[in-house]
Parts: sequence; structure tokens; C-alpha cells
Amino acid sequence: MWETLELPLWLVLIAGLLAALSLLNHFLIPSARWFLRRRLNRVIDEMNQRLALRLPSFKLTRREVLIDRLTYDPVVIAAVEEAAEQRGEPRDAVMVEVSRYAREIVPAFNAFLYFRVGYWLARRVARFLYRVRVGYVDDRGLADIGPTDSVVFVMNHRSNMDYVLAAYLAADRTTLSYAVGEWARVWPLQQLIRALGAYFVRRDSGDTLYRRVLARYVEMATEGGVPQAVYPEGGLSRDGRLRPPKLGILGYITRAFDPAGPRDIVFVPVGINYDRVLEDRSLLLSLDPGRKRRGAGFALRTAAGFLGRNLLLMLRRRWHRFGYACVNFGTPVSYKDWLGRTGIDPTALSQDEWFAAVRRLGEELMAAIGAVVPVLPVSLVATVLAAEPDRRFSELELKGAVLNLIERLEAAGARLYIPRTDQDYAVTVGLRMLALRHVVTEEDGLFKVSADNLPLLHYYANAIAHLLPRAGKQAAAE
Repeated sequence: MWETLELPLWLVLIAGLLAALSLLNHFLIPSARWFLRRRLNRVIDEMNQRLALRLPSFKLTRREVLIDRLTYDPVVIAAVEEAAEQRGEPRDAVMVEVSRYAREIVPAFNAFLYFRVGYWLARRVARFLYRVRVGYVDDRGLADIGPTDSVVFVMNHRSNMDYVLAAYLAADRTTLSYAVGEWARVWPLQQLIRALGAYFVRRDSGDTLYRRVLARYVEMATEGGVPQAVYPEGGLSRDGRLRPPKLGILGYITRAFDPAGPRDIVFVPVGINYDRVLEDRSLLLSLDPGRKRRGAGFALRTAAGFLGRNLLLMLRRRWHRFGYACVNFGTPVSYKDWLGRTGIDPTALSQDEWFAAVRRLGEELMAAIGAVVPVLPVSLVATVLAAEPDRRFSELELKGAVLNLIERLEAAGARLYIPRTDQDYAVTVGLRMLALRHVVTEEDGLFKVSADNLPLLHYYANAIAHLLPRAGKQAAAE
């Protein structure tokens, strides 16, 4: 009974490995899951007590459950039947395609990553690069939003920093779910973005089945009360001006809305502006139809050069943050109230009439967004200089022209952010930012626009061009 038993080494190693896997599977992994789930629940409870808008149950539902709900939703199943008939393909083959779309779209929100990692990272990045400010908030309007309402933050799209900035500044009120383009579908970025609650969109897809699956997910998220952040322009502004709205996501959000139901959709206009947009020169280059297309290598070299120059400035103690970044939160727009005010009944409209109604809604929301775009120092100085690009200004003349412009904007109801409530300082800051980038040069005490950088000057002036009265646009520098 106690005799020594000899076993081959390979058998001992396999037995040891199996024992370790059994221990891991039955004791260690369940314990780790319990520990992580406990910490996650603590974060959720803490955030629900702190946030103005509680985390909806839809957002906290496991991703696999949401994928199944989307894949086998009656609306999606009807789209599958239609696609199978049109293509002459088996239904099962189309279902496999739908399942792939659902997995691509549905996020995997993790409250711990959002608040403990994402918020910390967004705050550090935003405050490192900019002097971040909230200029105006309609607190009363935001406080009137009902607990069961679906909230949609609609905002202008100036930079990819918008995602970071808006999520950071809205974090004391709610979490935001973004629609993110295919550019972010790279490992490991896509895993992080999904964990932060964003969903991926193929913006130029002409696949009807894909659009039906995407539309149904957005409808489900809206019905589930998920707070969303939407850029009605559909992409970054290339010349600095506000772009006309695209109706895709906006149509998905409102299409399944029941005016007689208990839930309202509330749109919150958000205006964003920067003293410096990180992608400004690249965006302007994209406007040139004859430009030579550059590859990924050129983009990497450009980014490395930008980082290198700024690191060198830091080492020389000559680096400055990129000016001010400001966000304004305007008066919420109730979709139910809008339908009542316009006399539109979405349940009684033909498809063409529905598109016309969504277009009207989009245009009104873009007007509301434009009204709360912050006026910042660089935009003020750029507007004055762009009006007379060949003129040489003394500092006193420039300050006088900017002060006159400020008066015109205030009379028009624009939302200005004046640093330190000092108009003279605001001009100094704006002029310094433009001089650091060689957009403005000084010679014999006079300031003049660099001809090579005139498009860049117009880019920043365009950010507030819609706020100027027509007469003021022609005489901004008088």
C-alpha cells in the first residue's frame, strides 16, 4: 500500500496543470469576480447618489443580454426576413450577419472604468492641454428634466477633444454615450471605448440591413433612458463654421417616440469652443480638393513632430497650454413640447413628411447650439484681424476694435467668456496665442496678419461668425 509509485514527468505536469486549472476555475476566479462585482456595485450606488441623472438599468445590463435582445428584436427579425427574401439567401445566413452587426454596435459599459479611470484620464488630459471652463449653464432648465426622461446632449463638433471635454464636464450630472466612427475600431482602443459606453457607427454604410440594426439599437437605448451625446453636424467642422445637420442619428432617436407615452426626449444644446483646435491645420488641408493624399506614415511623423516641438518647449520652460476651452449648456428642448408647438404628429406622417420634420428639428437644434457657442479670446482677436487682413494694428487700436466687437456680441445675446472678467486681458491672451503660432507678427510695434496663415485666422473667426449681426460682420473692426 505504501510502495513508491513512479510516474512519468509529463503525466505529473499534466495532472498538476489540471489541478491548478480546477483550483482557478472553482475558487480563485469566482472569488475575483465576487470582489470586482462588489466594488462595481459600490461605484454604481455612489454614482446614483451623486449624479443628477441616475444610471439607467439598460446601461447596466450585461452586454451579451443586450446583443441577444437586439438580434432577436421583432423589428430586426422583420428586417432579416425582408433581406433574406430580397437577396435569395437562407435566413440563418442573414441572422449570422445581424449578430455580427449587433456585436459591433453594442457597448460594454463599465461604471468603474468610466468614473475611476475614464473620468480621471479625461480630467488630467483636458486640464493639461487647456484652461478648461464652464461658461454658462441653464441650471433651472436642467433641474426640470424628469427622472424618466431620455436626455440627449446635442453639440457642435470642433475637435476630437470634444469627447473628452464634454464627458469630463458632464460627469457630475450623468454619463454620456457617444456614437463613434470606425477610426476608433483598433485594438485596444475599441475595447476601452466600448467600456466607456460608446457605440460604433459605420457612418457611410449603404447597407440597409446594417442601418436597420443600428437604428433599432439607438431606439432601444433611447427608450431605456440612456443619456446620449450627439453631433448633429455628423463630423468635424473643416472651416470652423457650424455645418448643417445630418439627420441619421437624430432620426433614429425620435422615430419610435410615442407622444402619448410617459417618457419625454429632452435635447440639451451644448456649445464648445477652443482657443486652439489641435487638428486645425489638418482640417483646413482637407478642404483642398487637389491636395496630395498622405498615408499613415505621414500622419505619424506629423504627430511625432508636434509632440517633439512641444516637449522641447517644455524643457526650455517656454511651453504654454493651448489657451481656453469652454463649454456652455443651454436651455433644454422638450421633444413633446416641440411636437405640440409645431403641431406635428409623428404617427400620422408619410416617410417624406417625416424626413422634413426631422430636418426642421435638426435645424432648430443647430440654431440652439449656435446660440450657446462660447466666444473666446482667440476668436475675438481673429474676427477683428480677419475683417482687415492687410491693415497694421497698434495694440491700442486692436484692443479698441475688440472691445467694440464685444459690445456688438453682447447686444446680440452671445455668450462670451472673458478671462478674469478683464476685457483688456482677454485681448492680450488672444493676441499672444496667435503670435505664438506665427499667425500674427509684430514689427515696429504694429501687428499684422501673416498671409500664409490667413486661412487659419479665418478658421477661428468662423467659430463665432454666426453670432454676429449682419452689419457687425462687415464692420467688426470699426
